[in-house]
Amino acid sequence: MTTAEPRAPQSLDERWQPYRKPQPAESNPELVIASAVPEDERVWVPIEENVWFRPLLLSASSGYWMSVLKVRRAGVLSRHRHPQPVHGYVIKGSWRYLEHDWVAREGGYVYEAPGETHTLVVDPDVEEMITLFQVNGTMIYVDPDGNVTGYDDVFTRIDKCRAYYASTGLGAGYVDQLIR
Repeated sequence: MTTAEPRAPQSLDERWQPYRKPQPAESNPELVIASAVPEDERVWVPIEENVWFRPLLLSASSGYWMSVLKVRRAGVLSRHRHPQPVHGYVIKGSWRYLEHDWVAREGGYVYEAPGETHTLVVDPDVEEMITLFQVNGTMIYVDPDGNVTGYDDVFTRIDKCRAYYASTGLGAGYVDQLIR
């Protein structure tokens, strides 16, 4: 096994030069969203009364989505299972799962293991909860005994966005900028 010869350190001027070669033709363009928590209420897609999601990235090619969940009510949001991992970062407020003794609080990170089934709750003392989630694969909604009652995946989320944005005046195609 051979290794490349160490390269001489770059000059300061060379370090500040952008990459000079073309990006791969097959690569999707990057996606930059100036405000993940938007002021324009039309961008928040309703899930149910006082519960919305703001899509950031809908990866149809890899089967995951990034979104911000906003809740302005106390109560049970959903009981669901994930066959793939989920990552969450609490931006505002707090939430918990009935099945665990921890509380996800502002500034906290949560990793949800594949196969986990849990019931998301926002407690009465929380005025507003906002959390960034990366959901891989599917959210399978279940009753307390694990019987399937529905599901969401990146494609159902795209459909919900398309229908909602068409009704708000943003247009059904508004969601297209978020699909990769």
